[in-house]
Order: sequence, then structure tokens, then C-alpha cells
Amino acid sequence: MTDQITLRRPDDWHVHLRDGAMLQAVAGYTARQFARAIVMPNLTPPITTAEAANAYRARILAALPAGAGFEPLMTLYLTDDADADAVEAGYQAGAWIAAKLYPARATTNSHFGVTDILKVARVLERMAKIGMPLLIHGEVTDPEIDIFDREAVFIETVLIPLRARLPNLKIVFEHVTTAEAVAYVSEAAPGIGATITPHHLVINRNALFAGGLRPHAYCLPVAKRERHRQALRRAATGGSDRFFLGTDTAPHPVAAKEADCGCAGIFCAPAALEVYAGVFDELGALDRLEAFASLNGPRFYGLPVNEATVTLVREATPVEALAAAELGGVRPFLGGETLAWRFVG
Repeated sequence: MTDQITLRRPDDWHVHLRDGAMLQAVAGYTARQFARAIVMPNLTPPITTAEAANAYRARILAALPAGAGFEPLMTLYLTDDADADAVEAGYQAGAWIAAKLYPARATTNSHFGVTDILKVARVLERMAKIGMPLLIHGEVTDPEIDIFDREAVFIETVLIPLRARLPNLKIVFEHVTTAEAVAYVSEAAPGIGATITPHHLVINRNALFAGGLRPHAYCLPVAKRERHRQALRRAATGGSDRFFLGTDTAPHPVAAKEADCGCAGIFCAPAALEVYAGVFDELGALDRLEAFASLNGPRFYGLPVNEATVTLVREATPVEALAAAELGGVRPFLGGETLAWRFVG
């Protein structure tokens, strides 16, 4: 039995660091475990200009603990009126590394998002030309489509036609949650990758209703049936270089999660690597964790692999029950539970 694993320092290819007091409270959790992170742009107002991206990067760096060796990788929030020249200029200047496509009203702060993908056709054509990745929240938002089917319908009605039209566009299908998404990413032509969260590897949709309504298990995309969770676990641990780590850590205060209309999002940053290690351990795939966590993402984005390393040891480790008490509390994923692995840095 392996009791210690050492990996090249991993990166998180999907995080929500928020802003203001919440940014101050949560940034250190991500910086503690990861060398770099793709930072989501869905603030209010969203990050739609190079100036806004650069200012947000500066606020993130200022919020980090002293000595943190962490690099935030910024993203552009696509809107219907995005300008192709401005998108390219920001990319070439290093203001952002990718653009995020939120279908309007798909998730938190997405009401500024794209209402019809054809409205950003020129931007996407330019991105394909210059090699700028597109990060997609892959769900349709038609209220007539069952929420548990929205990812599969997105693949058929949006993603497949988009890739047929722009085969050279690099795409990250973010936080995949279904067997259909796993199959599509695995079998599609090159140029597409997908992130998988720790919580979608651990919970299925029953977690939302375990003994009552469980708002802290609510995220978007929502957790699906058990067969989908098993497909995600096989994809993450199976050795394919198309799948990589993206926590989608998304903190909200307890009051916002437990409200009449509670916010979507799971705050998994406090013990992200420990949860991933536990899943890989359960499936006898610890030898594949480094590729998933530390190698596949950089290679997809064309970035160097980190030279530094981190270590985890097999040791019972409690997850803090509540973080950010000064903000009324933020509930970590599996808060109060004990995990089998401990991150030692």
C-alpha cells in the first residue's frame, strides 16, 4: 500500500475566487495547493476588458498570503457584443489566457452571458485563428429542457455544430458531469479537453436530498445519476490526457446557500487535492494522479509543467467545518468529515 505520493505541483484549471472580502478569505486555500489557476471572470460587473482583467489580477495577488508562489491566469467573459479585435489584443498583451462562454442565465452571475452563440461567431473565428482557448459552461438554458439533461442537449445542439464549423478552435468543456460528455470528449477530434471537479467524483444527485434538502450539495451543473459519476471517475483515473483537474471551487456565504433561492456552488478548495487523492486511491490509480493534476492541463494550454513538487501522505485528516467566519461562514465541501489523505506541501 502506498502511504505517500509526491507530484509535480498541480494547477487548478477552474476556480472562482470572487472579489472583495470573499477574495481575501478564500484565495489562500487555492494558492496553498496549486501553482496556477484559471480564474473565472463572472464578477459583477464581469471581466470584459483588458483593464478589468489586469486590475482583478492585481487584487488577487494582493490578497495572497505572504510568500505564496501562485499565478492567477485571467479569463475574458464573453458577451453578445464582444469585439474580435479587442479580444485578440487582450490575448496578445497577456491580459487573459482564454475566454469563458456562459450561456446567459446558466449559473451564478451569467445573466451577462451569450444569448446565442451565433452572436459571437466572429470572435470565435478570431480565437480559432490565433489559438486562444474557449472555456465553455456546457449547458443549454431552455426551461423546457430537464435540468439533468441540459449538458447532453448542449453537446448535440451547440458543441458538435460549433466544432464542425470551427475545427481548429481549442475548447475546454468545463466541469463535465455526464457519461455523454465523457464519451464525446474521449472520442472527438483533437483540440478539446475537459475538467472534472472533486465533488462530481464523490457525490451523485442523491446528495441533494439526503434526509432533507441539502443546499451545500447544490452546484451548477448539478450532480447527476450514479452512472454518470462512475463515468467521471473512469475518465479522471483512466489515463486519457484529455481530462484534467479543475475544482470549480465556488464559495458563497452560508446565508446565501441556505436562502429561499440558494446560490449554486461548492467550496472545495480547502481539501481539493486530498479528495482527488482519495478517489484515485479507491480506484487503484494513484500512479495516474500526477498526469491528471499536474501534466495534462499545462500541455493542453501550451504552458510549461511546474518543476516544484508537493507531497500527500496517508493520514486521517479532518476537513474544517466552517471557513471565513468573518463573512458569516462558508461551508467547505465535506466539512467536518475525515479524509484519508493529508496535503503536506
